[in-house]
Amino acid sequence: MTTETLVRGQTRTITYGIIGCGMMGQEHLRNIALLDNAAVGAIFEPDALMRVRAAQFAPDARFVDNLDALLDIPEIDCLLIASPNFRHVEQLQAIAKRRPLPVLVEKPLFTDPDHAAAVDAFAASYPAPVWVAMEYRYMPPVARLLEEAEAVTGGIKMLTIRENRFPFLDKVGSWNRFNRYTGGTFVEKCCHFFDLMRLALKSDPVRVMAMGGQAANHLDESYSGETPDILDHGYVLVAFENGAKAMLELCMFAEGARYQEEISALGPSGKIEALVPGPNRFWPPHLGAAPVPQVIYSPRNPKGPRIREIPVDPAILDAGDHNGSTFYQHLGFLELVRGQRRAPDVSVLDGKWAVLMGIAAQRSMAERRVVELSELTALT
Repeated sequence: MTTETLVRGQTRTITYGIIGCGMMGQEHLRNIALLDNAAVGAIFEPDALMRVRAAQFAPDARFVDNLDALLDIPEIDCLLIASPNFRHVEQLQAIAKRRPLPVLVEKPLFTDPDHAAAVDAFAASYPAPVWVAMEYRYMPPVARLLEEAEAVTGGIKMLTIRENRFPFLDKVGSWNRFNRYTGGTFVEKCCHFFDLMRLALKSDPVRVMAMGGQAANHLDESYSGETPDILDHGYVLVAFENGAKAMLELCMFAEGARYQEEISALGPSGKIEALVPGPNRFWPPHLGAAPVPQVIYSPRNPKGPRIREIPVDPAILDAGDHNGSTFYQHLGFLELVRGQRRAPDVSVLDGKWAVLMGIAAQRSMAERRVVELSELTALT
């Protein structure tokens, strides 16, 4: 299937306003360029180098100097927030006051437990739809697992997610090196996985137990005399209301792992696994051809596991670092903006839960104890 056949329709062009065009913002630009009847009308990006790079992918976009100027452009139909994590809440609040358009906001939705009440207030009064960008839901092998897990497992009782990957990449101003800007690794990076846990298990978390640390990454770096404090590895155990259990293993000094993400769901009837390779641009050439994503089905007492490869259209794969998921996420968001669906796949509440789970993991590691989610939900 070619990219041209993936998106069809005779609807009018939907024009995006983009807030933040660093590394992830540019991935969004590349994917928007693959969509029919979608365009980038304006970009607010304060960094000069990022503006130059963004212009390569959105040559017709108008660059503006602030958020107010972007919101003043009448042609804008919807907004994408891809700014640093700690800016998301203030920008959502500013949009609500000026011009509440449909919004796709990058994860994490917020970074500090003190922001949770403000997020609730925003969600309660914002009149337009808000979709929290959780790309991992839309990775084709992960989407297949989510679609078929119930039938294969007979109801998931245990879920394990492993990510073995490369360290955090360099970003503008190195904001992603510090907990105060990111919310911490298990908020910044792992809210994706906590979102998948809630989605797959169809239940909310009740307690978290975690351990982790900073063993290898960024220890020789210094920014204005300050050493980065983000963690680079850890284990997180989560108990859910329905009795299911989930575990996350994260290692961010594991370049060259054959699969970057390995997800296993188990139940009384069997097991299903999704194996997802990392970005092609980081695959070590000396290891040969990069692996193809797979889903493995292992029913109880089988003659043997059944393996299904889940390839991704090369044009979509080349547009980002998330196994094509950013493209598929935009398909859904455009349907929402066009009124072709009633609600976002990932609500503000979903985004909030994912952050609270990450905060609970960070707190459990720091305080060496089990953290009840009620400690955090009581703040909202």
